[in-house]
Amino acid sequence: MKELLTYIAQSLVDAPDAVSVTQRETPSGMVLELRVAPEDMGKVIGRQGRIAKEIRTLMRSVAQRNGVRLTVDIVD
Repeated sequence: MKELLTYIAQSLVDAPDAVSVTQRETPSGMVLELRVAPEDMGKVIGRQGRIAKEIRTLMRSVAQRNGVRLTVDIVD
């Protein structure tokens, strides 16, 4: 799942080398933290958060198929 999120983010931004995804486990499930270059933050979030919402929906759907609880955080 980490690789999928990395691929999606790299496809959206101008600086794909600056994309990093860290994975950590919490009692409520897995958390993926997405970091991108500051100038690409708007491209990942989108107008009124639409792109970020769709990324989270897609990742949650994939995780649910694998029986995992997942949260995607976009970190500054």
